[in-house]
Amino acid sequence: MLEHTAILTLSCPNRPGIVAAVSTLLFEAGCNILDAQQFDDIETGRFFMRVVFNRLEGGRPHDAIAAAVAELAERFAMAFSLRETARKKRVMLLVSKFDHCLADLIYRWRIGELPMEITGIVSNHARAHIASTDLGDLPFHHLPVTRQTKMEQEAEIWRLIQETRTDLVVLARYMQILSDGFSAKLAGRCINIHHSFLPGFKGAKPYHQAHERGVKLIGATAHYVTPDLDEGPIIEQDVERISHRDTPDDLVRKGRDIERRVLARAVRHHLEDRVVLNGQKTVVFID
Repeated sequence: MLEHTAILTLSCPNRPGIVAAVSTLLFEAGCNILDAQQFDDIETGRFFMRVVFNRLEGGRPHDAIAAAVAELAERFAMAFSLRETARKKRVMLLVSKFDHCLADLIYRWRIGELPMEITGIVSNHARAHIASTDLGDLPFHHLPVTRQTKMEQEAEIWRLIQETRTDLVVLARYMQILSDGFSAKLAGRCINIHHSFLPGFKGAKPYHQAHERGVKLIGATAHYVTPDLDEGPIIEQDVERISHRDTPDDLVRKGRDIERRVLARAVRHHLEDRVVLNGQKTVVFID
């Protein structure tokens, strides 16, 4: 990535002149557009845009560009985000006993595939229960959850999020339902992964339930967390075909693979500012 690169995402009511206004602003600020994507949602009448640009020599400083964008946003009633790519997003990972998604995210982070800073690992189980994952020197917080301590532990997680200036929370198979209040605090910055089948199976051993019903496809969904359990705006999904020869253990094994790759893609999309909320849906600008 070139030096002094930034990403601008925006959404607003659609009207003529938005693209021209954004392009003119960046040109006058001494910037060069490297990539631009846009989408006009005819059904909702909203416009969405993602622009990657870099400041040329002699261009305005980032703060001045941010101020100009804020003025433009007021003019067009825009919701926007502007981030210098050098500032990596800070991410907290929550996990229970199943650590395959956690291990995958940490591996991708270590090899530089996921541009983020991990602020900590939070689990409702002791570190010994996820011993198969090499956490290295990453901060680990054991916060056991019971019916009596749930609200207290959520308050502690929120304190850690604020203390570490965490931008994104990832539920990497964190087998706890967040309270409505906590979900509201994390709106648009908490990603969950869950198995998804047609038909859907909830409760214990979903893959065994799927096997009993003879499903032909298994899949996974990554979405933003909302108070409605597993019904938040979808970021990424994938499926895999199975057959009558697959045992419940085969489904569990294939399910782990799908969950890993779907969550990793969703996290990457968020880290690269590719996801813009559109009511109960998302607009995802794929590269």
